[in-house]
Amino acid sequence: MLFSSEAGGGMPEIGLLPFARVAMDVATAVLPTYRSRFSKHQFTQPQLLSILCLMRYEDWTFREAEIRLREHAELRAVLRLSRVPDYTTVYRFLRRLPDDTIESVLGESVRRLRRSSRRGRRRAAVAVDGTGLSPHGVSTYFIRRSEQHARGKTPYRHYLKWLVTADVDRQIILSQRARQGPRCDTSALPGLLDAARRILPIGLVLADAEFDSEANHAYIRTQLAAHSVIPTNPRRGIPEGAVRHQMYRQFPRKLYGPRAKVETVFSVIKRKLSSKAPGRSWPVQVRQALLLGLSFNLYRLRHRLRSQSLWRMSTEPLKVPLESTLTKKVGGWWCFVTLRQKFELPARSRPSFRAQRGIPPASGVRSAARRSA
Repeated sequence: MLFSSEAGGGMPEIGLLPFARVAMDVATAVLPTYRSRFSKHQFTQPQLLSILCLMRYEDWTFREAEIRLREHAELRAVLRLSRVPDYTTVYRFLRRLPDDTIESVLGESVRRLRRSSRRGRRRAAVAVDGTGLSPHGVSTYFIRRSEQHARGKTPYRHYLKWLVTADVDRQIILSQRARQGPRCDTSALPGLLDAARRILPIGLVLADAEFDSEANHAYIRTQLAAHSVIPTNPRRGIPEGAVRHQMYRQFPRKLYGPRAKVETVFSVIKRKLSSKAPGRSWPVQVRQALLLGLSFNLYRLRHRLRSQSLWRMSTEPLKVPLESTLTKKVGGWWCFVTLRQKFELPARSRPSFRAQRGIPPASGVRSAARRSA
């Protein structure tokens, strides 16, 4: 699948059809077909949400998404589009898309990922962390040059801060929030965990020193009945609470180790999907960040379903017809071996290279080569 270079393409988009198929299935299971009975009934809500997820998956703009859909007939067939929506239609759908709808679709993707994976515990071990997203598509080179011309002054005072709760065993996103940064995120921990526990039970909460407070420890241990591991913030002096004092004196470093996997999740998202949440208004930037987390879960679900289908294919017997002439150089001599046999092998049995092709042992081949010489 290669788009024309005139439309801004030139790079092959990998896995668009499987991703679009998974996005349509998940969105159809959650969203109603139309917003109201007075809708125009030209495009359904699952179709428009799948287009938004594709935009986040490939880091397209609204105009680029319209061009890609016009050129890609197979993609339109997977999305069940009889006509291509205008880019303004997709933008207006994004503006009126509620955050609760994105959270519901995110929960459905987590439930499907849990059914398709045997990894993980009965009560999940989660990690809470935040990262910054660029609110625009301006290159970092332009920003650095602007700082040089402004004599070191940063042209942008604020950025978008994206907070997530990730399952460290499955490396998927359970809940997410986005707001303006920089700011202290200590008070945001209960809301993130409350949204995550509605999807699956939580047994262990890992967070960095940014979320350190006695109130957060008390909420996790009383409301969630889970264990909390949060290092103390050195800037706040000697801790006064009982749990914070315990973390200060005897910190469980081995139990805290898997928290680094949430950094792996951020790295994968920024390398493979996108590192920005573009938009002219603040609500649009927030929804772009939430759609980025949803697209990451759909990306993981696509790979999970693909690996399951490949495993089902590998359990079938493999029929290997071999009628060819093998040329091999052994010990400085060229040996010609004609193979004319057909055999059936199960996929899990892995005989040696010589046994698969009917080649005699190495000693016999060398002796035959010396006699022919």
